[in-house]
Amino acid sequence: MSALPLDSTGLPHEAAGPGGGAPVPSPEPPAPDRRGTRIALPVALALLALPLITAAHHSRPAPYGDHLTVHARTPATGPATDPGLRTRGPAVEAYDTESGSPRWTYTRAGRRPVTLLPAPGHAFTLWNDGLVTDTARADGGSVRWHRAVPAVTDWLRTPQARGGAGVLQPLTPGTRMLAVVTPDRIAAYRTADGDLRWVLPARPGCAFEPARSVRRGRALLIAQPCTGRTAPWTSQVVAVDDYGRIVPGRTPLGNGDLERGPGAVGRPEN
Repeated sequence: MSALPLDSTGLPHEAAGPGGGAPVPSPEPPAPDRRGTRIALPVALALLALPLITAAHHSRPAPYGDHLTVHARTPATGPATDPGLRTRGPAVEAYDTESGSPRWTYTRAGRRPVTLLPAPGHAFTLWNDGLVTDTARADGGSVRWHRAVPAVTDWLRTPQARGGAGVLQPLTPGTRMLAVVTPDRIAAYRTADGDLRWVLPARPGCAFEPARSVRRGRALLIAQPCTGRTAPWTSQVVAVDDYGRIVPGRTPLGNGDLERGPGAVGRPEN
C-alpha cells in the first residue's frame, strides 16, 4: 500500500494549493436563514400563547355574576311554548307546564330574585341589589339586558316594599313597555332592547307605592301619598301609560313602535 507523496509543507499533493502553494481551505457550511428564523419565532410564540388566551377567556367571570343553566332544549320543530316561571331560593326557574320538568335556571352570584314578571317571550326579574334583568323565556338562551334601579336596595329590605309587589308593571299588551315603579320614580323601558324611554319622579314630599296600583284600560294608576294634610287627593294618584304621565293635551314622543291604534290616549307626535 503506497503513501501519497508529501510536498515541502508536509501535506499531500492533493491538499496543496495550485503550484504547491498554500492549501485550499475546506468550504464553510452555509449560514442559517435568519429571516426565516425571525418569522418562525413569533408564530411559535403565538401558538404557545393560544391555549393560555383561551383559558383566560373561559375563566373570566360572567357579567353581573350571571349563570344560566339550560336543562332541556326546546324542540327544533313546531312552535316554541313559553315555560312556567317561579323563584326558588337564589334562582329563577323555568319549567315545562305539562311535565313539570325543568327547562332552565338563572342565578346571579351572591344575589337573589325578589320578584318576577312573566311576559310572552320574556322573564323580567328584580334582584335584591336593585338590578332588573330580561331573560329569553322560551329557551333561557341569554339574558337580553340588565338595568340598575338606583336607591332601592335598602327599601327592598323593609316591610313597606312588600316583597317587591307592583315594582314590575307591564304598560302595553305583550309587555312591549315595562314600568319599574319605586318610591322615588317610575322608569319605563322598551323591552325589545332595554332602552330607557321616560322617567317620572315623585313630587316633593310624596312617594310612589308600587303595591297600591290598579289598571284601567291602557292606564296604570299608582298611589303617590304625600306628607301633610294640605295635599289634595288628586295629587296622590298618578296615571301613566307607555308614553308617560297622562295629562290633558300632552304630545309625548314615541317609543319607536307602531301607532297603538284606535282608543289610544294622547297619540304621540314624532
